[in-house]
Amino acid sequence: MRIKKIFVLSFAFTTLLFSNAKLYAQDTRYIPLGHTKYKDTLLVAHPDTTFEKDLFDVIKSLFDKNYKESKADSVTTKPVISIVPAIGYTLQTNLAGTLSGNVVFRTAPNTRISTITANPAYTQKKQVIIPLQSNIWTKDNQYDFIGDFRFYKYPQSSFGLGSNSDLANENPLDYTFFRFYETVLRHVAGNFYAGLGYIFDDRWDMSEKGQANGGVSDFERYGSAARAISTGITFNALFDSRDNSINASRGFYTSLQYRDNYTFLGSTTAWRSLIVDIRKYYKFPANSDNVLAFWSYNWLILNGRPAYLELPATGHDPGNTTGRGYIQGRFRGAQMVYLESEYRFKITRNGLLGGVAFINGQSFSAAPGTRLQSIQPGFGPGLRIKLNKVSKTNIAIDYGFGREGSRGLFINVGEVF
Repeated sequence: MRIKKIFVLSFAFTTLLFSNAKLYAQDTRYIPLGHTKYKDTLLVAHPDTTFEKDLFDVIKSLFDKNYKESKADSVTTKPVISIVPAIGYTLQTNLAGTLSGNVVFRTAPNTRISTITANPAYTQKKQVIIPLQSNIWTKDNQYDFIGDFRFYKYPQSSFGLGSNSDLANENPLDYTFFRFYETVLRHVAGNFYAGLGYIFDDRWDMSEKGQANGGVSDFERYGSAARAISTGITFNALFDSRDNSINASRGFYTSLQYRDNYTFLGSTTAWRSLIVDIRKYYKFPANSDNVLAFWSYNWLILNGRPAYLELPATGHDPGNTTGRGYIQGRFRGAQMVYLESEYRFKITRNGLLGGVAFINGQSFSAAPGTRLQSIQPGFGPGLRIKLNKVSKTNIAIDYGFGREGSRGLFINVGEVF
């Protein structure tokens, strides 16, 4: 019944109202574009002669009164770079300085779009955040090399296990984290790809400050450890018919990742997980540039007992974007079911400004072997500023609301999903 409720919640029409902030880029693990009925291009067609305008056009026009916007062109082998330095505030970081950006290119003519995304940041809480994600397509789109590399020095609070966890049980945790993921997908047929990956996660110096109310924390009750390594093999399948991987306006995407961590490769414990990521995009109305998008992200521990900080958690998906409305890590557990809907619309005809309205719902179990708990909703509005009209990269600025007074700002380079 709870699973049914969360599906109904996520696929309802989005509500225009305002959660916590994330200074991370979008999920770039899988971004194929070819073998689709939609044209593989980033050129935006318009019913009138209005040229697309982006932030760079605005900056150039300030210094050159005779400057005129040019038409957006398609991505070629020449890299298209989008970079934004920013100072922001988030619930998990307080003040933060970040340099967010991506590089978009093709390795050969008519090859799918490749991307490299980086978002280093340093925060008032002395957190060091260095994520680097890559997605490189080879000639003729036969192979896709997907990398995810991260280093965090990342004190962060936990609130216990399950989506019924209480804010009063806040427990500041500290840890250092290094990740190395590399996946190779091979074209099978049409929009379908499959392949293998190697994963390595290392968390060390894990410690807790303890709950302010003096209670025994779930971190201690679960079985605290100073270090945990998880390394093994992933089996991956992908179907992607989106018209644009950076900012889709139509199409379907689904990926499955089965992860098997082995002690003989160095894992602290053996455990297995499954991630199912499904996205669907519609133009709505059909003859407009507005988009109605849906996202289902489900992260399940199948067996074994990962370390506490390796369990699925809010905002710990590859793009760090689930759960707008809540602080990163607000909910954690062995099973995660997540659904979100977003309506994206133009504010200006030239595409410089846009808006979104979103609603999401998430449900977590507690420790392995327990059932899903209550659904926690989040919702809010957002602003989109066109950073680069060639790659269709937006600066995403969202404000979200959750339960128990949870709210805050989210900043992203690229769409949330």
